[in-house]
Amino acid sequence: MNVNDEKPRCPWMFKVPEYLPYHDHEWGTPNHDDHAHFEFLVMENFQAGLSWAAVFRKRENYRKVFPKPEKVARFTEAKIEKLVLNPAIIRNHQKIKAVVNNAKRFLEVQKEFGSFDTYIWTFVNGKPIAKGWKKNSQIPVTNKASDKLSIDLKQRGFQFVGSTTLYAHMQTFGLVNDHVVSCFRFEEVNRMY
Repeated sequence: MNVNDEKPRCPWMFKVPEYLPYHDHEWGTPNHDDHAHFEFLVMENFQAGLSWAAVFRKRENYRKVFPKPEKVARFTEAKIEKLVLNPAIIRNHQKIKAVVNNAKRFLEVQKEFGSFDTYIWTFVNGKPIAKGWKKNSQIPVTNKASDKLSIDLKQRGFQFVGSTTLYAHMQTFGLVNDHVVSCFRFEEVNRMY
């Protein structure tokens, strides 16, 4: 993949080279895979208070350490203590414990709704939000849907699920299309809905 292919892109993706494939193939693309939802909830959990780039660069490590919610939900305190020593991830005891807790809550949501994806799409009434922003500076960091989702997940016992974090999740999974209109992906993504 070549960033010099002259395709117009969202300005934020030029900040970190690893963002190119993420921007061009994932961000904003409707994705209904629960495994992917869990993967990003894990990374977003670790991102709290840090840069997304710092977490994103360790994506493969998080995939290995926290492979699926069914397994992570069974992590013991001894396993958590071992992970605190793992240099491949951000070694924050509280965040690791929160991932284990959230895996349990994730499974509860799956059981209640059939999938986490079914649950999360109810917050946008099953239809993505596409405002058609002209500039990055117009893009909000939260919306009413992410506010409601945050409140609901916290009531369900999830941790590190603030509205800003969840808005970023919604952007990644196509619940909102926040590609700027000049980006080649804006219309591509809109046609996927």
